[in-house]
Order: sequence, then structure tokens, then C-alpha cells
Amino acid sequence: MRSAPLRFNHPPLSGMSEGTNMVMGSSEDGTDISQDDNGTTEETPEDAILLRQTSVNLVPFIGQRFASQDAAYEFYCSFAKQCGFSIRRHRTRGKDGVGRGVTRRDFTCHRGGYPQMKLSEDGKMQRNRKSSRCGCQAYMRIVKRADFDVPEWRVTGFSNIHNHEMFKLNEAHLLPPSCTMSPDDKSRICIFAKAGMSVRQMLRLMELEKGVKLGCLPFTEIDVRNLLLSFRNVNQDNDAIDLIAMCKKLKDEDHNFKYDFKIDCNNRLEHIAWSYASSVRLYEAFGDAVVFDTTHHLDAYDMWLGIWVGVDNHGMTCFFSCVLLREENMESFSWALKAFVNFMNGKAPQTILTDQNMWLKEAIANEMPDTKHAFCIWHIISKFSDWFSILLGSCYDDWKAEFLRLYNLESVQDFEEGWSEMVEKYELHANKHITSLYAFRSFWALSFLRNYFFGGTMDIYQSGSITAFIQRFLSAQSRLDYFVEELADIVDFKPELPQKLHKVYLKTGSPIESHAASVLTPYAFGKFQEELVLAPQYASFPVDEYCFQVRHHTQISGGCKVIWDSCQGHISCSCSWFEYSGILCRHVLRVLSTNNCFQIPDNYLPIRWQCVSSSSSSRMHSEKIQLLESMASTLMAESVETEERLDVACEQISIVLSHIRDLPTQTHGESAYNCPSDSMILPEVEDSGGIANFTVENPDDPITLAKLKDRLPRVGVDISRKRRHHSGPCCGHFGHDASDCPMTRSDQMSGTTLGYL
Repeated sequence: MRSAPLRFNHPPLSGMSEGTNMVMGSSEDGTDISQDDNGTTEETPEDAILLRQTSVNLVPFIGQRFASQDAAYEFYCSFAKQCGFSIRRHRTRGKDGVGRGVTRRDFTCHRGGYPQMKLSEDGKMQRNRKSSRCGCQAYMRIVKRADFDVPEWRVTGFSNIHNHEMFKLNEAHLLPPSCTMSPDDKSRICIFAKAGMSVRQMLRLMELEKGVKLGCLPFTEIDVRNLLLSFRNVNQDNDAIDLIAMCKKLKDEDHNFKYDFKIDCNNRLEHIAWSYASSVRLYEAFGDAVVFDTTHHLDAYDMWLGIWVGVDNHGMTCFFSCVLLREENMESFSWALKAFVNFMNGKAPQTILTDQNMWLKEAIANEMPDTKHAFCIWHIISKFSDWFSILLGSCYDDWKAEFLRLYNLESVQDFEEGWSEMVEKYELHANKHITSLYAFRSFWALSFLRNYFFGGTMDIYQSGSITAFIQRFLSAQSRLDYFVEELADIVDFKPELPQKLHKVYLKTGSPIESHAASVLTPYAFGKFQEELVLAPQYASFPVDEYCFQVRHHTQISGGCKVIWDSCQGHISCSCSWFEYSGILCRHVLRVLSTNNCFQIPDNYLPIRWQCVSSSSSSRMHSEKIQLLESMASTLMAESVETEERLDVACEQISIVLSHIRDLPTQTHGESAYNCPSDSMILPEVEDSGGIANFTVENPDDPITLAKLKDRLPRVGVDISRKRRHHSGPCCGHFGHDASDCPMTRSDQMSGTTLGYL
């Protein structure tokens, strides 16, 4: 039965005068506060939160939501301009890049606070310059929340009490914070300049587009002329020539570097794309699911920036390619897609994520017909605050929770029924955003996408990592030729993986869990473990020889259908979680557990989530590394017995290292993902404690006699007792430890056994 529709009636607010006083405050825990956290405020109950709106302005209110700090700043700036004052950024809680980052931000009136006397370099007080600050208490406070795993900013404090006169409306727009030019405005001015329009024509046309009175734009004629002058100072033609020359230089230095460009009829650079050798190798392993971000524009060069990225086996963002496009149309996107596939040796991705660009949508359909195209869900959700926060008011949280529930549904039929009920309940029949979302539901709803592999690129948690990675590219902007070199440094930069010294705790004691921990990367194992921990909450009912019905213990009917053929090694679930993520779902794990299956079938351990490549040579490589580590550990334990043994070991190891350094190394730029070194080594799972250790010593750390002697045993320490506790495999075979290994404990162990001695 459908619930009755909800109605939202927001009484209008008359225009605000200079004497309008308004104080609202709310702390993060729900208590009311003032700007200084100790003042007197008036409580604003839930039913008193109104949408204060006139024909020209919106008034901030407690609980109002914004997608970002910048969006809140722009809103408050617009409100301040209508009231006749200016604002500035004030206090924050937290710091960008540290912990949770900035979690609170205050915006205050530009006349808030008092001037402070500062000492000059010679210790004398600076001359007393007149200040506009007079201790005004007007402010707006926003706090970062992460409800439903999606970060957003909410207004928790607001006061509009001023102790000074306000500017007139025709004067306020010239105050510094209001006198700004948005990226969209700059792009429009670029287009107008290319069309040959004069500055006054540009201003008049933008006034008509924005629906503002003559002379009321947030920027002046001088601002536009300065912007055009800054564009002219950038020599686009010469920079384009330098960019092509730089690509040619990189190609000469590395034949695996790839680039392509197109010149228009006026001999100007129209498009250029490039990819590095390491990126092509990464794409071979992790190019099944890619993200193509085309939302950034280089204003100085009037070109669109497109970046292809993906997610590797450790859950880290990896770079594939980059493109600069003169125009944003289907022809440009088609050229970019062709160049990308050509760089990747003709291999198109299985799935591709983009924003909701219709030109790009058509281009992908034409150039990559076998690739599944989807829209980034985090791009969609980030717009909800602007689209629905004011419209739905206090019901916004409930609606958002319902939307995310519909997004995660498994059945298309359940999605269709739930969507209709949601639209009816919240009276959204005529909303253009709801209409558009429903029209393109097959591009974002998981019930339509579960049969396609996305490799974690659609995870909301992963969106922050991808966005931060792309921001590193944007911060590298300078001249175009330098841009390519700086991107190369970013791509080649390999941050220390947290898995190097990482312990994964086995939570269930299941043999399947131990098997997964020994094969999967810590990132993939974490995803697998989440499903395994929830599996016991489900009941499995056999339907026939190969079919099982699996449902949560609280459900009476329904559930998922699991097909398992133990003879053929085939298993599948109607939830399609494995097809979507490459990780077995809780329903399948429940069936395997109840049917006494203690190991995951090999074909359900995807290569892209494993620690090493599945090729025979790579497996042998991994086994040799394990053997070397075990022998090195045994060598250390044996050598520290006496001073004589230690001297012999140091002498012989020096000979081995000298011989190894004379051998050729890997080619320049070879990716670490192609060889099982460092984080690619298979983890060792301890039998006691239920802990898998991912510990890798630094291979570049030189071994010196002093370091070895520092590890000599203290007097009275029983070395043999310590060795008995060593439970790791020593020669690549399980069933004994280093103290009992027939290879390492043999009296015949010599330099020949170690390989080179």
C-alpha cells in the first residue's frame, strides 16, 4: 500500500531591511550555540526551519545543505550582497590533508573582529592604518557531515545581527568577495572573445543571460579586460608547438611513449593525447574498468582536459592517459576515444564511467560499442544538495536514504516499483531532475549494472581517492610542455603502499579465509572478508542437486538463488556481485561453507585482485622470492651464533651482492606491478594468532657488518628456543619450519645451496 504524499509548505519571507536581526545556532551535537560558542541564541525548533525566500535572495537556515565549502561560500556571498555587506572566511576546525580534514568552517561579516597591531621587522609598531573592522557578530557556520557515506556541509549556526550601516544594493556587488568571476563566466567570456564581441557586448549579453539589472554583474568591465589580457599573455600557439616538441622528445627517449595530435585548418592545435609506457602496462592488467573525467577546463588555453584513470589490485588510483580538446562535442570525444584505444593496442575497456555528458555518451556508443557505459554515481549524488535540499526541506534525509536504497537494489522490477512509490510519496512527478534520472536509470542504478565488472570504480568510498588523484594533475598546470613533464613525474611517483607493513586479521578461522588471505591483495581480501563475516547470517536451503535458495535469517521468503556445480567448479548467484566486483558474495560463501568446501575455486580468484600475475613464470618468480626470504632468515639465525660464523656470512654475502649488482636490472620505467616485488609478494599467514603478515624488508638497505653484529644474541638468550618458534615456510614447502628444514639445517649447506656461493 502506498503511503500518503507529503506536502511541503514554506511560508514566504518579506524583503529584509538593514535593521533585520536574525540569530540561529546549532552545535554539532544538536545544542544551540553562538559564533563564539558561549553567547545567547534563540532556539530554532525543527518545525520552525523555514525556507526564507524572496524574488531576489535566499536566507540561510539551520540544517541547510551544501555539496562543498565553496558552494556554501558562494551562497552566503550572494545573500550578503543582497543585504548590503561583504563576507570573509574565518575560523576552521581541522586541516586539509590531516586526519578527517576540515570539519567546520565559519564565514563572517567583513567587519567582524578587531584590527591587531603588528610589529615591523625592526621591532617597532606599524603605523595605525584605518580598519573597517568593528566587531560585527554576523556569521554563518557550516559543519561537515557524512550521512549515507556521502560527505556534505550543513549550516549549524547563523546570525544576521550587524552593528554597522549596510551598503546600498548598487554598491554591494563591487565589494571584493562579490566581485568574482566563476569558471563558467570565464569560459563564456572566452567563447565571446573568439566570436569577436567587444567587452561591452559581452557584459550586456551576460546581464541578459543572468537576468540582472544593468551594471549589477559580480564583476566589472575592468575585470573582463584584465582576464582577456591574461589570456593574451599566454602564447597559445608557441606553447602548443612546445607541447608537440616535448612529446616528440619523450618519444625519442622512450619508444613506448605514445602520443597523437590533430591540427585544424588554421594550423592550430585542435586535439592532443598522450600516454606513458608505464600507463600502457598498467592498462594491460587493470584496464578492464576505467574512469574518463572530462569535467575540467584549462581557461588560459581554452581547452578541455580529459583524464583516464582506473583502480589497481591494491585499490589505488592508476593513470592511463590524458587528452586536451579544443571543443566539447561528439567529434572531439570520438577522436579522443579512438586515440585512447590506439594507445592501448586496440584493447577497449569492459566498462567506462563518465559524467552525464550527452556528447560523450553518443561518442562512446559509436566508438566503443562493446563497452558498457555508466554514469559516476558520486557525480550525481554530489548535486543532490542543490537539487533537492530546499525543495524537500526536513524530508531531504529520508528521501536521500530511500534513493540510496533504490540504487542498491538487485532486481530491476523492485527498482521500478520502488521508484514509482518514491516519486508518489514525495510529489516529484514534475521535477526535471527526477525525470532525467529515471530516463537514464540504466546508466547509474546497480540493478541494471550488476552483470558488468566495474572493479570498485563505482564505490562511493573510491570516489574520494580518484578525485584527489585528479586534483594532483590539475595542480600541475603551468605551460603545456611543462605540464606533460610534471604529469610524468606524478605518474611515475609510487607512494609507499600501506600493505608493506600491514597485518590482516583472520576473523572467522575459516580455511577459505586463510586461502583468500594468501592469494588476494590486502585491499581485495578486505572486500572478501566483509562478505565472509556476513555469510553466517544467511540460511541455505537446497532446491535441487545444483540449486540453493539463500536468504537472511530474518526473512521468511525470497532471497538469492545460488547455482553450484562442484564437479564442473561452476558457481553463480542471482545477486551478480561477483560479476560486478570480482569478489564472491556472502550467498555463495554460505553455500560453499555448508557444503564443506574449504578452498575458493581458482576461476573465482580474478588475476586482477591477486598479489601477483597468474602466469607460470610469475608464480615461479614469487616462489623464488619466498625461498630467498626464508633462506635469508635462516642464514641470519645461524650466523649470529658465533663471531666466526658472522664474519664468514658477511664476507660471502658481500661476494653475492657484488655478483648480483653486475647483472642487468629491469628496463627503465618498468612498473612494479609486472614483477612480484615489494607489495606484490604473497603474504605469509601465521598459524598462531590468526594474523597474516605483509612485511617486506627494504631491498635497497645495505647489509653491513655493524648491523649484523648489532643483532648478536644477548648473554643467556636461548637461540635454539627462538628458532623453534619460527613457523614460516623455509624452502617453499609447508609441513615443517626452518629449524627442521632438511635443506637449511643440513650440514652440507654451502654457498652452492644459496645459488651463487
